[in-house]
Amino acid sequence: MSDILDLIKSRKSVRKYSDKHISDDDLKRILEAGRLAPSWMNVQSWKFILIKSQENKNLLSELALGQVHVKNADVLIVCVADKLAWEQAKITEINNPAVNPAMQGNDGILIRSLEQVIYPISYMMLEAESLGISSCIIGAMGNEITGTNEEIYKTVKEKLNLNDKQILSAIITLGYDAAPVKTNKTRKEFNDVISLEKIGNIFI
Repeated sequence: MSDILDLIKSRKSVRKYSDKHISDDDLKRILEAGRLAPSWMNVQSWKFILIKSQENKNLLSELALGQVHVKNADVLIVCVADKLAWEQAKITEINNPAVNPAMQGNDGILIRSLEQVIYPISYMMLEAESLGISSCIIGAMGNEITGTNEEIYKTVKEKLNLNDKQILSAIITLGYDAAPVKTNKTRKEFNDVISLEKIGNIFI
């Protein structure tokens, strides 16, 4: 089994995929990793749609400003932030805005819902990496947040059976790297982003 930190170090965004198909067993493992991700108050305000058909991949590529790797990936995972989940969880009975986003209005629920989807996305991409499957996260696209490609987005929501409280927040492309090359991950230095007790205090 790979060390998690090694997986994080090795994982990179890949946009060119081979013709090799991902098995359903591996897809189930990736999706299961997302299902088991942490969730605020266990609300699990997310849904995931597996996309295999070329027709839907082409449509989602159009929604994503024509990004070619969306239609060329072997499989897509559409990640949906589900605002309705907060109502279904009856969290509205809790009279504390720090715990109950509904008390912060629509913006509070929207922000919390979008935040929640980040966790399963990370889990799924790391599980994919552990299986030798490459990925890329797509955020540049039309939806309620960006307000772009509104007509295409309307078509996508209808086609994917999303209601008005479900937001397509991200797409994960999955496939086998067509030209695997080891690259060095470039990030800010440790002490540029990590502090002890307050900003500016060096931890190590």
